[in-house]
Amino acid sequence: MSITVKSTDKTDTVDVTDDVAAEVPSDLTSGTCTVFVQHTTAGVVVNERESRLLSDIETALGRIVPDEERYSHDEIDDNAAAHLRAIFLGESVTVPVVDGDLDLGRWQSILFVECDGPRTRTVEVTTTPAASD
Repeated sequence: MSITVKSTDKTDTVDVTDDVAAEVPSDLTSGTCTVFVQHTTAGVVVNERESRLLSDIETALGRIVPDEERYSHDEIDDNAAAHLRAIFLGESVTVPVVDGDLDLGRWQSILFVECDGPRTRTVEVTTTPAASD
């Protein structure tokens, strides 16, 4: 299963929680859901979806890996900063499924973080039933 995510800026954070939840099969009552980004310049995290925090994520990534630096990979694609930022984010998250729903904490959301946008991306969603007793 996959979902499509459209970013609007070079660095952009998009809440994909509802899209991921819609991919959980109705007959899966207990198990896990893994969200995987098949891109080297984007990542996925679980955190709070609060507008100022989303902005802070983008600001922090820019401070950790500044655009102004010259990186060797820039000689090829001029997007080394995006690759390096994605390393810090990670390419996947796994969330428990309990009683058919994503078992996220009260303030948790699944966030897709674009580092080389704007782009249209594909995010893979896989589910695994819990092992039977």
